Amino acid sequence: MNNIFGTDGVRGKANDGYITPENVMKLAISAVNYYVNDDHKTANSKFTVVIGKDTRLSGYMLEPALTSGFISAGADVVLLGPVPTPAVAFLTRSLRADLGVVISASHNPYYDNGIKFFNSKGFKISPKDETKISVIFHNRQTLTAPDHMGKAKRLNDAAGRYIELVKNSFPKNLGLLGMKIVIDTANGAAYKIAPQVLWELGAEIIKIGSEPDGLNINKFCGATDTKLLQKTVVDQKADIGIALDGDADRLIIVDEKGEVLDGDYIIATIATDWLETGKLSSKNVVATKMSNIGMEIYLNKIGLKLFRCDVGDKYVLEKMLEIDAKIGGEKSGHIIPIDYSSTGDGIVAALQILAYIRRKEVKASDIRNLYSPFPQEFKNVTKIVEVSDEKTVKFIKEIESEILKEKGRIIIRKSGTENLIRIMIESENREDINLAMKKVEELFVA
Repeated sequence: MNNIFGTDGVRGKANDGYITPENVMKLAISAVNYYVNDDHKTANSKFTVVIGKDTRLSGYMLEPALTSGFISAGADVVLLGPVPTPAVAFLTRSLRADLGVVISASHNPYYDNGIKFFNSKGFKISPKDETKISVIFHNRQTLTAPDHMGKAKRLNDAAGRYIELVKNSFPKNLGLLGMKIVIDTANGAAYKIAPQVLWELGAEIIKIGSEPDGLNINKFCGATDTKLLQKTVVDQKADIGIALDGDADRLIIVDEKGEVLDGDYIIATIATDWLETGKLSSKNVVATKMSNIGMEIYLNKIGLKLFRCDVGDKYVLEKMLEIDAKIGGEKSGHIIPIDYSSTGDGIVAALQILAYIRRKEVKASDIRNLYSPFPQEFKNVTKIVEVSDEKTVKFIKEIESEILKEKGRIIIRKSGTENLIRIMIESENREDINLAMKKVEELFVA
């Protein structure tokens, strides 16, 4: 039995594999069949599902297919329309729904799409739940009786409810009046919401990536392609640039000089701000093993402890809940400000950066002075030969000792979606990195 869920929901090319109308309908029925049984009683008289989506053309196909599946299995459906992923997580909790569903492939091109599930608390469902739903999907689904079918309705003020939540994360004694901000919404789910939030807080807004046509999501824009944002910030003499991805759960910042500040800088800035303003209930911060050693040294210097986890925002959240961390995230820009969001939230994270800049009366480029990152190099290698974990670990330890002289580190991981080995090498010395990278590549292609 294949688990239809990948590292972040069910993903694939639209109209292919699991991302077809027939299969997403089966997925919806399977989810209701799993949750509505003796072991998963719900507090509601009807099992209720909220569905949000981004701006992909295929969303028009998948939304009604999912809705039909949920209704045929006996669930009521609340349609939110195009909203960020964190808005779905929030509204699942706020509306006391049993399940939240996001139709999005995040930062991927328009021709991909995916389905992500959130539980009633607004957290992504567990691997155990994914496995159980997959079992039902591959077997027979059960439809409800005609008089027990669900209904669907649209929540017209979904965006407004989320906007108010987001604005409440910004300090009441601060504002954005006088700031010029370029906002790049990747032609995605936050194309209306993010500019509205910044405008209501007083900023002068310049919008790019805000005209979705169903095919241009993440295309030459957004958190994964900041070249247009960098140019626009400099040309417009803006104070800062904010880049979100297609479903707005990822954030990258561009300073007034047009330089990129990645997720590590964002985590460090928010941790600093919350430490200084008394918002941290513990001294713990979470990042993945890909985050820069320079950030870890800085956090230790100001009295905070960095805990590392595997790559993936679900692992970040798991570790945050375990150690009571208030802020955590990934170098790629997934930032979880857990007091305000149960998942990555690019808009809330951006507001925390703006709050720091306003409170400290500094420029965005001053954030770069928090720490000096160690040089890092990333490379994807096509796996030609199989290498045992034991042999790999031994080989990597030898390179770290002989070449990096134990002043750097090597991270190797298998891609979850492609036949690739992802390599990251970090050290104080760039020449050592280059030599180590050549040695590591030989391990997988010899």
